[in-house]
Amino acid sequence: MRTTGRDKIKKIKPLITLLVKINSVFPYFINYRLFVFFRNTSGYLGLLIRYILFKNLSIKCGENISIHEGVYLKGINNISVGNNISIHSLCYIDGSGGITIGNDVSIAHNSTIMTTNHTWNDIEIPIKYNKTTKGPVNIDNDVWIGCGCRILSGVNIKTRSIVAAGAVVNKDIEANSLFGGVPAKLIKKI
Repeated sequence: MRTTGRDKIKKIKPLITLLVKINSVFPYFINYRLFVFFRNTSGYLGLLIRYILFKNLSIKCGENISIHEGVYLKGINNISVGNNISIHSLCYIDGSGGITIGNDVSIAHNSTIMTTNHTWNDIEIPIKYNKTTKGPVNIDNDVWIGCGCRILSGVNIKTRSIVAAGAVVNKDIEANSLFGGVPAKLIKKI
C-alpha cells in the first residue's frame, strides 16, 4: 500500500502543532521575511517550513496545505484557506483585497490570482500611478485551477468547477462547470 503525503503529515502532526506554536511568538514581519527566504526551499522540509509560516501569517489556514517552491504570496494576512489545498510552483497570489479558498482546491503551476486592479481615470498622470482598486476573490470547495490561469479581482469561483489551463477569469464561474478561454467562458457543465 502506498503512503501518501497526508499519512506522513498525520504521523508528525503533534510536532507540526508544536512548531506552529513556537513560531507564533515571532512578529508578522519576521515570519514574512522567513517565508520569502524559504520560498525556494524544495522537498518536504520546504513544504513544512512554508506551512508553519503561512499558518501564522494568514487569517485562517486549514490542514494539509502544500505551498510548493517558487510561490509568491503577497498580502498573506488577507488570505484564508480551508483543508487540502495545493498551490504549485511559480504561482503569484496577491491577497491585498482578500482571498478566501475553501476545501479541496488545487492551483496548478504558473497561475495568478489578483485582488487589485489599476484604474485609468486621471488622464493627468500615467496609468501606472492612477489609483488601484481592490476586489476579493472567493474560491469555493472542490475547485481545480489549471496551469497558467489568471484569476482577476472580484471573481467568485463556485463549487466543483474547473478552470482550464491558460484561462483568464474576469467574471464569476458557475458551480459544476468547466470554464476556459480568454476571457473565460462556459465550455460545459460537469
